[in-house]
Amino acid sequence: MRLLIIGQLDGQIGAASHIAMSRGAKVSMADDVTQGLEILRERGADLVMIDVRRDIKSLIDSLEAERIVVPVVACGIATDAGAAVRAIKAGAKEYIPLPPDAELIAAVLEAVTADSGALVFKDPRMAQSIKLAEQVAGSDASILITGESGTGKELMAKHIHKKSKRSQARFVAVNCAAIPEALLESELFGHEKGAFTGAVARRIGKFEEADGGTLLLDEISEMDIRLQAKLLRVLQEREVDRVGGTQPIKVDVRIIATSNRTMEDEVRKGTFREDLFYRLNVMTLPLPALRERPLDIPVLAEHFVRKFSESNGIPVRPLSAESKQALVKHGWRGNVRELENTIHRAVLLANGSEIGPEALILSGAPVGGHDPAVAHAANAAAAALTQQSMRGDLVGKTVAEVERELILDTLTHCLGNRTHAANILGISIRTLRNKIKQYSDEGLAVMPPAGGETERATF
Repeated sequence: MRLLIIGQLDGQIGAASHIAMSRGAKVSMADDVTQGLEILRERGADLVMIDVRRDIKSLIDSLEAERIVVPVVACGIATDAGAAVRAIKAGAKEYIPLPPDAELIAAVLEAVTADSGALVFKDPRMAQSIKLAEQVAGSDASILITGESGTGKELMAKHIHKKSKRSQARFVAVNCAAIPEALLESELFGHEKGAFTGAVARRIGKFEEADGGTLLLDEISEMDIRLQAKLLRVLQEREVDRVGGTQPIKVDVRIIATSNRTMEDEVRKGTFREDLFYRLNVMTLPLPALRERPLDIPVLAEHFVRKFSESNGIPVRPLSAESKQALVKHGWRGNVRELENTIHRAVLLANGSEIGPEALILSGAPVGGHDPAVAHAANAAAAALTQQSMRGDLVGKTVAEVERELILDTLTHCLGNRTHAANILGISIRTLRNKIKQYSDEGLAVMPPAGGETERATF
């Protein structure tokens, strides 16, 4: 992994670098935030460690403005508690006390590089897809992974990279649907300083970042057809032109693309170039929907139970037989992503020694078989937040007013538990607490924190 250290770390920069390099990290150093940003634009990094005395907020703001995604860890002397709090509030993910502890730095590096995308499966249909992926992983052929949203296309792409001869190089992912059309070109190919408004410095693109490794073009069917022509040229010539640049730059990248659409239909409609489709489609790897591989549902559910029990500090409860039956019968229009969210909620809502059907909130289907009492309890749980947020007429209210009512009603529903409320709302605990502070400052009554929770900012 690539580590960037900004600042002198209270004179401990040598020790921290030695520890990181002994764990396999490639270390770059910068004296200040400005120089650090230059390194990130030119070479990128997987983790930034910054002296707590540097302007961490300026760094975080610049990273967000330039869409550079990298975790930031602050370092400072152990006795400076105030500096640690300020660093976390500014956006640092973690604080490491100095002098550096080898095991602590090793744990941070491991957390950043850990592969959280392990494939969990049992069904023969998924086993067949994985076998096919591993057969073609060793080549440099472009691969098009297709399947419904939530089937795990990005996880499969990471698995192919891990099994390829490029596994020691970078895996870089770009969501073509999430980046505005006007910015996607510079995101992919990079730009020179002054190439457009906001281009404050030279920035390498994702192709250069992935040089020697694998580039995932996620949801490529959403890419504007004009940019498709430029992408085709890059794939043919194996070189990129930065926006505003004058010299092409050679790149060696293996391409994996994904789409939840039928690409042949997009070609027929004229929304996707036929020549680019054939360039990408050396090998097609279709992923089955979750409902088409029912044997995977219980093993995935148990995997998510363990995952979310651990992350929320909750004892692991097994799924009851009735719950497993309900999960297997469900249609799973959202596939694995929907199952993951369902189990996350169930872990938080369950009571007793097992996760029963009353803790499952399944959209569009009753839970609990033909037992009216169980079905009623499940339906009540599923509708609770919706009923609360819809009690008043939404017409005539602003979005901010509706958002406020939903957040406050969800807190009431969760008896003040901030963690549970954030998970149900689908927002970060940091966002929720910022909203709570805003409402409290406005003089609104807010349900106090549940036992064991404190009203502090979390990042």
